[in-house]
Parts: sequence; C-alpha cells; structure tokens
Amino acid sequence: MKYSIGQFSEISGFSIDTLRYYEKQELLFPSRDENNRRCYYEKDVAWIKFISRLKKTDMSIKEMQKYAKLRYEGDKTIPDRLVLLFNQLDNLHKQEKEIDDSISFIEGKIKTYLKTLGDLKE
Repeated sequence: MKYSIGQFSEISGFSIDTLRYYEKQELLFPSRDENNRRCYYEKDVAWIKFISRLKKTDMSIKEMQKYAKLRYEGDKTIPDRLVLLFNQLDNLHKQEKEIDDSISFIEGKIKTYLKTLGDLKE
C-alpha cells in the first residue's frame, strides 16, 4: 500500500512537520512519485513505529541517526546495531534503578507522615 505524507502522518501519529524533520535528520527516507511527492509504504510504517519506540526509550536523535544509517547499510551492520541497542538497554536499566530508588524514597516519606498522623490522633 502506498501512502501520501498526510496519510502516513495519520497512521504514524507524527505530524507532517515531524516527518519532514525526521527526513532532514536522515531517520526517514521516503520514496518519491512521478510528481516528486513523498510516498510511504508498509516498510516505512514498521520503521516509524520502531523510531517511535526508540524515542520512548529517550534514545537521542544522534543515536537514532546512527541506527538508521546502519539499518540502511544492510544486515552486515547488525553487530553495530546491537551495540547501540545494548547501550540503550543499559541506560534504561540505570533509569529504572533511579525510578525504583525514588519510589522507595517517596514510599518511606509517606509511611513517616502516616505514622506521624497516627501518633497525633492518639
């Protein structure tokens, strides 16, 4: 199936301006039709969903650019792509630990306040 940029925007959930920005940043490489209009296909839908997931992991544009470049170079770059993904996974585990520590801190503070309130009622 072939999609215009407007259709692709609706499917992807990204604005047309964002799609153009991603193209300028060399994250997207749309085809062009005979009138030089951008054309997107199912492979692009899968790719933009992947970019969206990387974005949700807080991967930087710079790292996504590296990944995109490697992806378009083919399967010989899989080891290099794995390095990028493992690095991002490490970053996520660090964030997870920070969040867990923050949750424990807040839970501890809540318990302290609840105990104080209970002591005040006695």
